[in-house]
Amino acid sequence: MNTSSPSPQGCGGTGTCRCGGQSSNAATFVPATRIASINGIALHAPGQQPDAETLREMAYAELLRQHGVKAGLLPFKAVLQAPEMGEADRQVLEAMVDAAVQTPQPTQEECQRYYEARKAQYVVGQAVQMRHILFAVTPGVNVHALTVHAEKALISLLGKNVPADAFAKLAAEMSNCPSSTQGGDLGWLGPDDCAPELANELFFQTDSLAGLGVHPRLIHTRFGFHIIDVLSRRKGKALAYEEVRERVAAQLSMQSRAKALHQYMTLLAGQALVEGVSLDATDSPLVQ
Repeated sequence: MNTSSPSPQGCGGTGTCRCGGQSSNAATFVPATRIASINGIALHAPGQQPDAETLREMAYAELLRQHGVKAGLLPFKAVLQAPEMGEADRQVLEAMVDAAVQTPQPTQEECQRYYEARKAQYVVGQAVQMRHILFAVTPGVNVHALTVHAEKALISLLGKNVPADAFAKLAAEMSNCPSSTQGGDLGWLGPDDCAPELANELFFQTDSLAGLGVHPRLIHTRFGFHIIDVLSRRKGKALAYEEVRERVAAQLSMQSRAKALHQYMTLLAGQALVEGVSLDATDSPLVQ
């Protein structure tokens, strides 16, 4: 059951940057001679090599199917490999999970505390005009050497009497982002246009890039290391708690459900014989 959100197209979202198009070959594979299984029921055919994420999804689905059979909600099937489930079976399992994973609605006090601690997340209209130099982390790269290389480039931009065109020249020479052809310029970006790590640094930190100019430290995202230069900033408007109360409550409810669902699945995994796939597991109920 996958509840994750889709990744942005790149560190600059819909702007010039297209870092998200860089593929990674770092997926973990199950050895060809090993077949993952749940309680002796194979998750895949011999010779198949699902990647780690797909294999976990298959394992969780089979855990739920076997639990549904044990509870008398699904018919028993004498199989050696996990069968494909139809839509009717999936609906039965969803109802089973909904009945088992119940999350209380957050109180007004909880919502108020959550809002007060994260006011920066409830600002509309904020944006930065920026450019960057990306040092991409790709499979096989020496990350330490890459970091040293990026740090040297950053230091050269922070010194005194740095030429006005120095940033654009370094971006053209060093950046692994297509925006290098425009001197690293990404245009105007809001929080939703950035990779989450970059958005967090630019908009949601108390000591975020409130000022202008080259950021004095590298920013590390899923794409690599960035040197950031903020050219201009729009502060936006902070929304009052009354304007976002329902949104806050929905966020807290979603977080509570995700935690309870994870606990439910770790309990099922702890009660099963899991082989060939890594799952969080516990053999005792957890407090939701």
